[in-house]
Amino acid sequence: MNKKMREQFRDYDSDARPSVREFYRLNHQGQTLEFVRRKRKEHLGLNRCEMGIWEMAEYLNQLVDDSDPDTDISQLGHLLQTSEQIRRDGRPRWFILAGLIHDLGKVLSLFGEPQWAVVGDTFPVGCAFSDKIVFPEYFDANPDRQDEKLSMHLGIYEQNCGLDQVLMSWGHDEYIYHVTKNYLPLEAQHMLRYHSFYPWHTAGEYEYLTNEQDREMLKWVQVFNQYDLYTKSHEAADEKKNCGHFTRG
Repeated sequence: MNKKMREQFRDYDSDARPSVREFYRLNHQGQTLEFVRRKRKEHLGLNRCEMGIWEMAEYLNQLVDDSDPDTDISQLGHLLQTSEQIRRDGRPRWFILAGLIHDLGKVLSLFGEPQWAVVGDTFPVGCAFSDKIVFPEYFDANPDRQDEKLSMHLGIYEQNCGLDQVLMSWGHDEYIYHVTKNYLPLEAQHMLRYHSFYPWHTAGEYEYLTNEQDREMLKWVQVFNQYDLYTKSHEAADEKKNCGHFTRG
């Protein structure tokens, strides 16, 4: 298999499918503070369905992520690529579990949500948008940019308030975090909740919103990102071979 070099990942110019740019245009236009508050109220009652982990992963196989320029394999295939590499590296069981379930929140797309409200990079709403967010020019069409308060550096937040007090753009990270937060250690909670927050964990933005706990957890999010991003390829994982590691009683 021809593996991609690291610098070839997240290339939104040369390798991106045409749908990726259109995805981010819709995402940056629609992810407003009011929209996020409405979706949290709609979905965080966690009353849409009840499924086991493996059942949900297989259910997600009908979804192709329009925001991802790095792979077009199945959702289950990516979850297996990620969690299997974590297992091979001898990481703790909770770390392996985080790898297996980190994208299960994408089920929101199968509940009728448009993909721009489910997948893609995440970012805070209620304050100024960073120019380190992918395709930042599309925020010009976001109504919050025309609001004096919401377009300020801190916006509705206080300095170093902590990310737990910050409303993130709505999507699968926030959803899976709320589904699983009572069952996983703090490190795994941060991995799930912020694995798509590339402006923070990769570009170093929004430091002014973080507190000491966030800064301590950042290293775990960054370690997890190495598995989430760099295990991706266009060659699917051997699902039959790998699933046995995660389905044994």
